[in-house]
Amino acid sequence: MSNLKEFYLTEEGLNEIKEELEHLKLERRPEVINSLKEARSFGDLSENAEYDAARNEQAQVENRIQELEAMIEKAIIIKDVNTDKVAIGTKVKIEYVEDKDTEVYSIVGSKEADPFLNKISNESPIARAIMGLEVGNVVTVDSPNGKYDVKVIEIF
Repeated sequence: MSNLKEFYLTEEGLNEIKEELEHLKLERRPEVINSLKEARSFGDLSENAEYDAARNEQAQVENRIQELEAMIEKAIIIKDVNTDKVAIGTKVKIEYVEDKDTEVYSIVGSKEADPFLNKISNESPIARAIMGLEVGNVVTVDSPNGKYDVKVIEIF
């Protein structure tokens, strides 16, 4: 994961990554080591399915630990966000011009995006379209689902 490019995270996103890393190091890693010890006690390792499963799980845990450590190292933390314009770290209320529906989105880095929580990546079509806009601006979003217009209602 050393070729990971720099990416943006909020303080909240960074804390979530650190919590996951701590959980993996302090809880999951020791659990997997115990599973390996137990599986070894079953004898012949060449035909020991429990041992193979424990080794696979150990590899997954260790890979995730390395990935999270690299993410922490490469993260650019978003702080002191100016709410004059839409930017990473802001929340924005937009109106879909055609149907007058409104939605509030948090603009976050790609590693933190969660559409179910209305956290959209700064790399998404809608975020790319509204980045840098001010309240009252209207822009056409070019997405895989077609083009549509949105208006920035509020930035906070």
